[in-house]
Amino acid sequence: LLAEVSEKAKFDGYTDPAASEKKLFRNVFKTGDVWFNSGDLLRDLGFKHAQFVDRVGDTFRWKSENVSTTEVEQVLNAFEQIKESTVYGVEVEGQPGRAGMAAIVAEGDPSKVDLKALTTYLREQVPAYAVPVFIRFVDSLEVTGTFKHRKVELRKEGYDPAAMKSAPYVLFHGATQYEPITPEMYHDIRAGQHRL
Repeated sequence: LLAEVSEKAKFDGYTDPAASEKKLFRNVFKTGDVWFNSGDLLRDLGFKHAQFVDRVGDTFRWKSENVSTTEVEQVLNAFEQIKESTVYGVEVEGQPGRAGMAAIVAEGDPSKVDLKALTTYLREQVPAYAVPVFIRFVDSLEVTGTFKHRKVELRKEGYDPAAMKSAPYVLFHGATQYEPITPEMYHDIRAGQHRL
């Protein structure tokens, strides 16, 4: 969804001029025009109707498929032991694309979350390529001023247990449930010794 910036529809921008400029597309349809990039992907339904599909940039590729973070988050958030989640892709050495990872705020004690039931539930609700390879539990999720989850720091930490206060979990190919990542396991994953 692009919105034309004009005298009638001005774009005041953000406090950071560089961030403002990133949201503007120039010379799109004709020389001199300026458009605001909303970051939303819409589907044209015809009859002047449009449907929200996803946030552009809130997708990643894994196993040659596009994964919609919004779709996986909705499924996770419907699981009774999960209060809130955010999904993002993380780089895994030697693997093309990005593996799915979810940061989860549990309903109550994270150690009481039934990981086997969660694994079964995810496999029933989303395609195999969209089931997060990694999960981690967090106390809360940071949001921006427009209530979008902050994912930059989460992506940087990846699945390294040394980068977080509680160990993340991994779901190996063919496994029945998520298991905690030990430092040794982390190095083995990086060395390509496990199938994801």
